[in-house]
Amino acid sequence: MKAFPGCPLRRGLGRLAIVALLLLAAAAAAASERPTLLVMGDSLSAAYGIERQEGWVSLLAARLDGKAEVVNASISGETSSGGAGRLPELLGQHAPDIVLLELGGNDGLRGLPPGQFEANLAGMIEASREAGAAVLLLGIDIPPNYGQAYRDAFTGVYHRLADEYDLPLVPFLLEGVALDETLMQDDGIHPTAAAQPIILDNVWPELAPLLEDNGMALAEAQD
Repeated sequence: MKAFPGCPLRRGLGRLAIVALLLLAAAAAAASERPTLLVMGDSLSAAYGIERQEGWVSLLAARLDGKAEVVNASISGETSSGGAGRLPELLGQHAPDIVLLELGGNDGLRGLPPGQFEANLAGMIEASREAGAAVLLLGIDIPPNYGQAYRDAFTGVYHRLADEYDLPLVPFLLEGVALDETLMQDDGIHPTAAAQPIILDNVWPELAPLLEDNGMALAEAQD
């Protein structure tokens, strides 16, 4: 049937088009209001040795249930230098509201000077803040065979940066995991799939306030 100007059919179609446009605009606005999280990490955040969807970052995305966008830019084997080199492009591409920095472990395993990775992380913190993002620092430790003096210098970097830049800090990402052989893979360095919920629970108390600062209601996201 042909619709003539002013006929009820044409008016009805016009209203439907307006409603559809309003719904699309509302959906786009809601998506743009979601905070974006950028995770810059190494194998501990890249789900090394397990399925990626089992990793703690994927579990975080599932817990947030679409209320935030989670971009996992973690790469197995990544160093603080590599992360610092990649970060500017990622900041420009994703415009994150929150950056989670989980780097330094591979620097420590290579015995690199702690001051070197401290400078790299400091640069990443400053770049993230200049881009308008809050920063959460995720600390890590290295095996005892590296010697207590080096371990103290290494872990001290995270605490010093947290104090200097007034950052929230998870002192040890693998708390409750690293010393439990049943939660570690055969290499003794990487956690199993069963350990991932524990890791997320280590991160959550420091991350939740940053999400709330970005307007996210967490009552439904904590289960």
